[in-house]
Amino acid sequence: MGWFLLALIVGVALFAISIYNRLVAGRNRFKNAFAQIDVQLTRRHDLIPNLVETAKGYMKHERETLEAVINARNMAVAGLKNAARDPSDPNAMKALAEAEQGLSGALGRLFALSESYPDLKANENMMQLSEELTTTENKVAFARQAYNDTVMQYNTLRESFPNNFFAGWFNFGPAELLDIEDEAKRAAPEVSF
Repeated sequence: MGWFLLALIVGVALFAISIYNRLVAGRNRFKNAFAQIDVQLTRRHDLIPNLVETAKGYMKHERETLEAVINARNMAVAGLKNAARDPSDPNAMKALAEAEQGLSGALGRLFALSESYPDLKANENMMQLSEELTTTENKVAFARQAYNDTVMQYNTLRESFPNNFFAGWFNFGPAELLDIEDEAKRAAPEVSF
């Protein structure tokens, strides 16, 4: 009877260790997936000042639009830094999504306005920056999809029985998806120069 009880305790302990290790692996996967978003969003944020500087020379009377893009970029950079500290923080992820929505909207207005400036559209630097921004937007979309897939796997793992007991005991909280609510804002800004 003593051996059976000892074997049962060891079996339960090994089962608990296995669940704990899978939860840790899942958490690390979604944090790594967020790091990929961080890389692409940082690249996007780094391109915007050059884009605005290029546009400034042609759009002297559109100061408000250019300032709105820079302000939206600064908010997005701050949101990204905050979310990078803890990708499992739902408030930080929501703030990041809102900041990125605002930045996409401001960029969309900038590109729409730039259609009125043929010399700006023909500027080689502007065309190159626009192409880089479009490519980066696509990479952000793929990274966000990979992140959300990983978050779903982690959340399913932590909510499944009996993992949910261990997740609660060891403080494995849910991870937050990076959602952009408005379908129109999900699309990368239209860039055509």
